[in-house]
Amino acid sequence: MSKPGEDLDGGGRSRPLRVLWVTRIFPNRVEPLACAFQRQQLAALSRWCEVEVLATIPYHPGVSLLGARTRPGRLAAVPERDEIDGVPVVHPRAPYLPGAGRVLAPVNAPLYLAGLLPLVPQLRGRFDVVLGAWLYPDACAAAVLARVLRLPYAVKAHGTDVNVVARWRSVRPLVGGALRSAACAIGVSRPMVEALAALGAPRERVVLVRNGVDRALFRPGDRLAARRELGLPERGRIVTFVGNVVRPKGIGELLEAFEALGAPGGEVAGPVHLVVVGEGPERRAVEQAAARRDRERARDRERGGRDLGEERGRILAVGSRPLSEVARYLAATDLLVLPSWAEGTPNVVLEALAAARPVVATRVGGIPEVVEPGRTGVLVPPRDAAALGRALREALARTWDERAFAEAAPPSWEESAEALWRVLARAAFGGSGRAAA
Repeated sequence: MSKPGEDLDGGGRSRPLRVLWVTRIFPNRVEPLACAFQRQQLAALSRWCEVEVLATIPYHPGVSLLGARTRPGRLAAVPERDEIDGVPVVHPRAPYLPGAGRVLAPVNAPLYLAGLLPLVPQLRGRFDVVLGAWLYPDACAAAVLARVLRLPYAVKAHGTDVNVVARWRSVRPLVGGALRSAACAIGVSRPMVEALAALGAPRERVVLVRNGVDRALFRPGDRLAARRELGLPERGRIVTFVGNVVRPKGIGELLEAFEALGAPGGEVAGPVHLVVVGEGPERRAVEQAAARRDRERARDRERGGRDLGEERGRILAVGSRPLSEVARYLAATDLLVLPSWAEGTPNVVLEALAAARPVVATRVGGIPEVVEPGRTGVLVPPRDAAALGRALREALARTWDERAFAEAAPPSWEESAEALWRVLARAAFGGSGRAAA
């Protein structure tokens, strides 16, 4: 019988499972805060088995001359090899077609693969299974790489890759082929498991492995102390958004819904503030809304004195923050809002629940699996600013029972990593890939 963290390799020998993780969504020296969920799961998985990451960097000739003006220019500074949270990371340069849309999207898979193939000689004989950690182009390129290495491969999906990209007509046949030949396809929610089967994965090979949270960081905390620590308003209510500040995250609907909240004479007593944690192209729109709100506060103050001006809540755009600070922002808030158009199971929702904070979110992806209306949050249709506004008022007006959040607590990253390890061991070794209980 093997030790925890070890697997039988079919010849009766006991040794750690060896996983080659292929992805383009992973933190690096230039973008250390990117994809925190990948980083956390991999760090936890590395305690169960040996993991190496191929985290590709987009490249085209002359990219280093672009400097900080473009993302590929900034990423030129990423080293070829690194170590992140104890996990060895290789950053292959993968050629890409700038501005490729749906029609030209199929070009990106062979270009991606071209960045991986030169590594084949140094990869041979070192791994048991390949994992493509995003449906396209990662999983499609990982499938070919696995065949070259004569290894089984698994596919892991997260959200946008299933709900948006994989549905493009130009991409869907490629994704379907990768899913049909995979030893297993892993989804983070039941709706995603169903979507993977609909895209072509044999149903008996589709597995649910839920994401986890860092329980040491995300737990119920003192709201006032967190506000003081972060320099946030101590008076009033705070609504917090955490994520990429892009249109598909519902930023436009959020700003529209927030406009009427906390205004003098409104349904919510006292000021209501909005805190936006994250970066993206819509941050400018958030900052413009914040500037308008500040002008309105100043005007109200001039007309009716300080108290009237303070009744109009503020909008604060604080940018991207390390995970430890995100935990403090959730401790400081009254609720998390996430009005996305499409999602998998967003980790920030799990983190809010672990912190005993209600969630107002759209009824998309795996969110309805983890947010129970009336007990841990309120769900609304996507792209509906009026419904979002009503939900925010409802959530702010009621008292929430912390026991409900304790019952809805998500798994830890250690539990999630163990479940993923067991799935990958079966993919690598079949029936002999078992662990000691």
